[in-house]
Amino acid sequence: MRQPQGAGARDGPEALLLRVAAGDPRAFELLYDRVVVLVHAAARDVLDDDAHAEEVTQEALVEVWRTAARYRPERGGAIGWVLTVAHRRAVDRLRSVRSARARDARFAARSHRIAHDSVVEAVLIRSEHCEVRSCLAGLTALQREAVALTYYCGLDHREAARRLAAPAATVKTRLRDGLIRLRDCLLTAR
Repeated sequence: MRQPQGAGARDGPEALLLRVAAGDPRAFELLYDRVVVLVHAAARDVLDDDAHAEEVTQEALVEVWRTAARYRPERGGAIGWVLTVAHRRAVDRLRSVRSARARDARFAARSHRIAHDSVVEAVLIRSEHCEVRSCLAGLTALQREAVALTYYCGLDHREAARRLAAPAATVKTRLRDGLIRLRDCLLTAR
């Protein structure tokens, strides 16, 4: 790169970066003005998103300010070092963005699946309830009452017999006959 008129070696990128490492804020301003467009372009190439590239540009230049003491001129030029910092920041951001998108997609898929599964389950339960009600309607009154008292009210056949004012053996027989008819009805309903 050509030096501006009147600028000496003191204003070259390497010298500016060394002065930044020594804590010179004016040197950082000059370096910033020289590299900001290059850093943004490098970030934009990796990220393909202006908003993220702008954020990464600022983060990378702050990192240059904080870590300028790590720069070693014998290992390469200052511009290359700054662009390496920017590239690493951009790659980190890209990974972070992709990871967040993947996490959001997994969450959305899981949320959709849970909602879908609960809807399907509710529909199946409602369908089964309708089938059971329909089959219960096909029983005799005594069979239906015996089944309801034993299975829905939790009574045993003797307690159901007392409630129905019928002999226990009769209720037990009606219960057995009602369950057989229910089973057959439910099997044919499917």
